[in-house]
Amino acid sequence: MAAAGSASWQPQEEGLKEICGLLEQQISPYSSADKSQIWQQLQHYSQFPDFNNYLVFILARAEGKSGEIRQAAGLLLKNNLRTAYKLMSPAHQQYIKSELLPCLGAADKHIRSTVGTIVTVVVQQGGILGWPELLQALVNCLDSSDLNHMEGAMDALSKICEDIPQVLDSDVPGLAERPIKIFLPRLFQFFQSPHTSLRKLSLDSVNQYIMLMPSALYTSMDKFLQGLFVLANDPAAEVRKLVCAAFVQLIEIHPSFLEPHLKNVIEYMLQVSKDTDDEVALEACEFWSAYCDAQLPYESLREYLPRLIPILLSNMVYADDDESLVDAEEDESLPDRDQDLKPRFHTPRFHGSDDAEDDDDDSYGIWNLRKCSAAALDVLSNVFGDEILPALMPIIEAKLSASGDEAWKDREAAVLTLGAIAEGCINGLYPHLSEIVAFLIPLLDDKFALIRSISCWTLSRFSKYIVQDSGNKKGYEQFDSVLTGLLRRILDINKRVQEAACSAFATLEEEAAEELAPRLEVILQHLMCAFGKYQRRNLRIVYDAIGTLADAVGEKLNQPVYLEILMPPLIAKWQQVSNSDKDLLRLLECFTSIAQALGTGFSQFDQPVFQRCINIIQTQQLAKVDPISAGFQYDKEFIVCSLDLLSGLTEGLQGGIESLVAQSNLRDLLLQCCMDDDSDVRQSAFALVGDLAKVCPVHLRPRLSEFLDVATNQLTTPKLNETIAVANNACWAIGELAIKVRQEISPVVMTVISCLVPILQHAEQGVNKSVVENTAITLGRLAWVCPDLVSPHMEHFMQPWCISLSMIRDDIEKEDAFRGLCAVVRANPSVALSSLVLMCKAIASWDEIRNGELHNEVCQVLHGYKQMLRNGAWDQCMSALEPPEKDKLSKYQV
Repeated sequence: MAAAGSASWQPQEEGLKEICGLLEQQISPYSSADKSQIWQQLQHYSQFPDFNNYLVFILARAEGKSGEIRQAAGLLLKNNLRTAYKLMSPAHQQYIKSELLPCLGAADKHIRSTVGTIVTVVVQQGGILGWPELLQALVNCLDSSDLNHMEGAMDALSKICEDIPQVLDSDVPGLAERPIKIFLPRLFQFFQSPHTSLRKLSLDSVNQYIMLMPSALYTSMDKFLQGLFVLANDPAAEVRKLVCAAFVQLIEIHPSFLEPHLKNVIEYMLQVSKDTDDEVALEACEFWSAYCDAQLPYESLREYLPRLIPILLSNMVYADDDESLVDAEEDESLPDRDQDLKPRFHTPRFHGSDDAEDDDDDSYGIWNLRKCSAAALDVLSNVFGDEILPALMPIIEAKLSASGDEAWKDREAAVLTLGAIAEGCINGLYPHLSEIVAFLIPLLDDKFALIRSISCWTLSRFSKYIVQDSGNKKGYEQFDSVLTGLLRRILDINKRVQEAACSAFATLEEEAAEELAPRLEVILQHLMCAFGKYQRRNLRIVYDAIGTLADAVGEKLNQPVYLEILMPPLIAKWQQVSNSDKDLLRLLECFTSIAQALGTGFSQFDQPVFQRCINIIQTQQLAKVDPISAGFQYDKEFIVCSLDLLSGLTEGLQGGIESLVAQSNLRDLLLQCCMDDDSDVRQSAFALVGDLAKVCPVHLRPRLSEFLDVATNQLTTPKLNETIAVANNACWAIGELAIKVRQEISPVVMTVISCLVPILQHAEQGVNKSVVENTAITLGRLAWVCPDLVSPHMEHFMQPWCISLSMIRDDIEKEDAFRGLCAVVRANPSVALSSLVLMCKAIASWDEIRNGELHNEVCQVLHGYKQMLRNGAWDQCMSALEPPEKDKLSKYQV
């Protein structure tokens, strides 16, 4: 290749020919050459310092070559510069930049576009300061009258705005103002260009700054809004879509700018919500949910509801080209394709009252106008409630009564509408619930699969109220008919219906809980029948339904007749799937719920399940450092699910887990997981530490100080908010260990307290509720076992601690915390005096202290203060309490 030179660099003919030949073979669909070999050859050339000069030369100057080859050279150059630009000699960098600028206005549109992409990468890598000529070149092109130059510069500028917008909103030495201020007036000018491409690119570029809102845009907001209104009825759909996107972003981020123009904006959005172009209408329909979330008066929207609601309902009817219509015909005999199996992420175990909810997303298909309109209606119903029913019900009734096969899409949309408003309009719908359910149940057997599936979903949206009503005979019959209807649909031959029915049934299970116990046999028969016939994708939902059922009915599942239906198919599957098969993850989750539900009833299955979890953790830890020896790629999800299943086993088997732990290397594996660099692994690991501490602390003792050190480290991290769930579980685990190992906890007590106190002090600033509860409990447990170490520091935490204790529900953990409270108050009564009112409120938060010993300790503390406070001081303290709190304290004879 040519010797390294400066801007006078010239390619060698032979090298040029060879690289062009390789590029030609690489892009030709007819070439018989081995593409991977060509790729390796090009990678080999990348070692030469001036290889990228050749590529830019081909892109910019190889006039005799096809546009495709020049483009291929450009794309390869772009990828190379991403990794190598900063390592190149300044001379080569300069050569590439000098060749790119004249190509901004190239005659070939594809070359211009490729150049724009490369320009963005160079600015990303070298900054705007490293290329002072660029800004002037862009301005010159934008100001020229040549369309190619204007389009090329606009294309490059829009890519910079999209990928690195902050670059143009920063000070540049030698420039009197920031680049964005130079470009904005030109962008606004292009809003009125006769060329669609320029109107589109300029608006797209400005939209990238709505979120950042540089002062240049802030001060020209009136001009921007005028421009939007000019473009509002643009003949090009892609421009109208960007206008809608601008209004949606503005109402989300800076609603005050739109307030003076609200009527005009709403009128416009109504009009484009029924645009003939579905993508424009989709972007417009995002506006309604965004409006409800913005801090804007609902009044302004109320008067438009009678016009908006029919538009949304009309959008909710399946479009003829909706991909769901094709999928809907798939029956259960068709195996799933790999692309049908979306990745799904396990939520690690979290100790506390704020268990994360699974977002129940629609796993079929992409976001479209139908779904967006239904979501908007859902949000509107939650804001305006029953007010929307008069505009809505006549349309729903008309669509539902439309007969004939050709009207099935209208009937389906009406059922979707009922589901969308089920939550927000429940007050108005509740008196008619039995009629609605009676109407929906026959639709579960409709000839159209999509009507059957949407009826499942809509019934699930009402399931809370269906279960509420099941206390009387009529209500129970209704509940029973919904339950049997959904079970029937779980065995539908259509995959789409199977999924909807199984998901709906899982929702019903959560609401019905123990109400399901009398029907367990028939439920399990249906679920296990589905388990035997579903394809892989829907099988994952059956696992969820089985796990949810176990969570719902608990120990009622522990009957031989039920286990004979449930366990053999699951065990067969357990033996069939390999340790690196993703399908195993759902099975691990499912077994976690079953183990917790069965309690000691799971002991007949515990040994192989426990051992496999250990094996999975070990092999995954190997795969992390040496995937070739392991035979598969590392995937943390397997470790997290295995740790959570071990927690489920520990919770279910209680002391029965002890012999399994004793014969394994779990302790060492677990300590390794507690130090893992992934927060999900650490989160589940500390949950298991806490669970094991409760039932067999003896097996953690040999490495106790290490467990305590790593747990304490989770509380001292500078970015606590980012790993708050890990800190929560570590904090809880420290408390569980403390009450088992007592004085052995003392070396870490002061460090832990110094971490816990700030959490309590900031409890009112939006810290996660469970974290605050666990912090208060662990502080109490440490105070109980080491009162002499904790009590000298009471003044720093007594008040927020008492406030937090008063928020905790009555249970054994709260008992431990109050033992700690009594212990430190006895050790240091004078310091606690200033927090006496809050302490009394905390004591009054108990419905009843069932532990007699603790009840007596609390009595002694209160009586001690009553004797200490003379001359009406005790009565003054009591007068600061609410009447119900005083009543609660009367139990302690004060």
